[in-house]
Amino acid sequence: MKKLDRACLARIIMGGILGLVASVALVPYLTNARSPSLAACLLCTALGATLGAATLPFADDGPTLVRRSLLHLGVTALEVALVLWMCVDLRDGRAWALWMGMLVLFYAVIWLGRWIGWYVEVMQLRALLGLAPGPSPLKWRETLPYLPLVLLLCDVLPPVLNWIDHAAVADVPVLSGLLLPYLMLPVAGFCSGLSLGKRQGVCPLYPVACFVCYLPMVYLVYNYTALFHCFMIAVPALAGNMLGWLYRRAVPKEGRGTV
Repeated sequence: MKKLDRACLARIIMGGILGLVASVALVPYLTNARSPSLAACLLCTALGATLGAATLPFADDGPTLVRRSLLHLGVTALEVALVLWMCVDLRDGRAWALWMGMLVLFYAVIWLGRWIGWYVEVMQLRALLGLAPGPSPLKWRETLPYLPLVLLLCDVLPPVLNWIDHAAVADVPVLSGLLLPYLMLPVAGFCSGLSLGKRQGVCPLYPVACFVCYLPMVYLVYNYTALFHCFMIAVPALAGNMLGWLYRRAVPKEGRGTV
């Protein structure tokens, strides 16, 4: 057995033991019972072992990393839901949503921290082998050339078009209220995301940057009812980026266009 496999197995066993200890210590307090049931002990042990196996999702390629991470998150969420149902008797739908939201947020923070550590190790190994450093974390460096376009679309165009509408004293703000959110933002977001996806693959920070950069304009130029504008550029940018990534995978490099 490899050293890495032994270390992962040790984490799983340690996590299971800690889960069993937690069930013995906490379940009676939560359920007002003298001792936890066998099912509760087994469930907490399984949850601890699953948390101990958090290193398993990380793989050499991105698609495998995503699949394993989603599978691990799903198993973890299922076990947490069963623990809440069995030990806390939680039945309120809003409370369920709150607990699951907290779990996903906590998982995302821990996962990102582990991913950064894993990525640094890969970068160090590639440097020792004399290989190219590879893409930056979440491809933030590859996304930077598109940031001026995002700033132009999200932070310059809205106030300019809004000023033109007010100067024209029109009953309906055609430019800032109709053309911008329903035509300019979706088309520009999709086309730029497509271009980025063709060149760099999946860049998850690009639609996030579109959303975040437009968000101040919602309150500085419009009001809270214009919050959907952020989605009108972020969602097409994500769709275009994914389509460009699929195109990049399907078409050989020498056969790609220049757009």
